[in-house]
Amino acid sequence: MATAGVRPESGTARRDAAYSPEGSGWVLFAGIMIAMVGVLNAIYGIAAIGDSSFFVNNTKYILSGLNTWGWVMLVLGALQVTAAFSVWSGGNFGRWFGIAAASVNAIAALLAIPAYPLWSLCVFGVDILVIYALAAYGGDSRVSAR
Repeated sequence: MATAGVRPESGTARRDAAYSPEGSGWVLFAGIMIAMVGVLNAIYGIAAIGDSSFFVNNTKYILSGLNTWGWVMLVLGALQVTAAFSVWSGGNFGRWFGIAAASVNAIAALLAIPAYPLWSLCVFGVDILVIYALAAYGGDSRVSAR
């Protein structure tokens, strides 16, 4: 029995159109953060390879010198941009690729603490949020389909 003036079909269509899967905002956040950090890491990598004066002088890096660190950051940045597009395409591969990219970036951020302590800890915190978002909500293909 339908209520007066409301057709059962119109109510379900309206609910389906407004349906937003739980965690879709988290997955979007994770993809945007991975993409932004990837672009920044690529820029920092290029600057380090070119021996730019942007970096702190006489800083000791755990992995060799500034030039080696620049190549590591450039490769990591390229992987992160690829991971962001993979996260946005949905599925389990994107989820795990994004988690791996954020995990490697978190480790790289901790390795850069001697040069930039506050920035490294902030990037580490964002990476932890990205890992949470992808671990909790990243495998649902409905999240990226809408």
